Amino acid sequence: MKWIEVSVQTANEAVEAVSNILIEAGSQGVSIEDRQDFLQVPDDGLGQVWALDEADFSTEGVIIKAYFPETLFLPEILIDIKERILKLTTVGLAIEPNILTVAEVTETNWATAWKKYYHPLKVTRFLTVVPSWEDYEPKYEDERIIRLDPGLAFGTGTHPTTRLSLHSLEASMIGEETILDVGTGSGVLSIAAKALGAGKVYAYDLDDVAVQSAYDNIQLNEYAQDIQVSANDLLKGVEIKADIVVANILAEIIVPLIPDAWEALKPNGLFLTSGIIESKKGTILSHLREQGFEISQILQMKDWVAVIAQKPAEEE
Repeated sequence: MKWIEVSVQTANEAVEAVSNILIEAGSQGVSIEDRQDFLQVPDDGLGQVWALDEADFSTEGVIIKAYFPETLFLPEILIDIKERILKLTTVGLAIEPNILTVAEVTETNWATAWKKYYHPLKVTRFLTVVPSWEDYEPKYEDERIIRLDPGLAFGTGTHPTTRLSLHSLEASMIGEETILDVGTGSGVLSIAAKALGAGKVYAYDLDDVAVQSAYDNIQLNEYAQDIQVSANDLLKGVEIKADIVVANILAEIIVPLIPDAWEALKPNGLFLTSGIIESKKGTILSHLREQGFEISQILQMKDWVAVIAQKPAEEE
């Protein structure tokens, strides 16, 4: 089957908005080529899951690629895409260089080519993330394997925020915990929790694509198939009492989540947050302390921060 690749070169701050425009126009997902991904590949002595080439990345802005069936009437769709992107400037978003190109590709060219960049990655002392198509045998007795099919949802273990979350989980768990994973994305944190001995795990995401991605990845790991994954807006309406709430999401979303995480946690429960850029660390710590959380540990990798906070035991 032939597909039409629509490529938009835009400013970094417009990535989310442009991606949303392309998806609403009918693309089933987008790929994002950001030179910062090359410059900021984690190097912590544990090896890398990415094998990137600097030449693959533009030195100006970010390139977002979307794919549409050739059966669609593309000229009409392109006009709408261009107009909506231009309107982003009215809300203060930079869109330059704003270059849109179109190319014809075959499904086999884009559907599997990206797989060459992924390899097994030892993320923590115990956890190794392995792409679903790779043959891999544990190297030592305590190694726990997370099978993952990187797709449309965020979270493959390569980004510092995901790594920090996995380190936080490993440092916090003793086994049999009830865990709520908010903004599950690919489901990697929920699967990791089961690999580390969690009892019950509930995974939530507002995005239906992420929910399906998490479900598919859960099925790749036999020990994790009792994870309950569903669409939900953060913790709204969730009445489960948890030992750990983990959220690898943006700092702006963590702030309104804090009161709900407090209510969801048992006394002595832990709230593990990541996705926090260093400049937002003070804001998150302030809101956590105002809620009553005690800060147990702060982890950092490059410009990204994770926080382990504890809800104190009830006073007798």
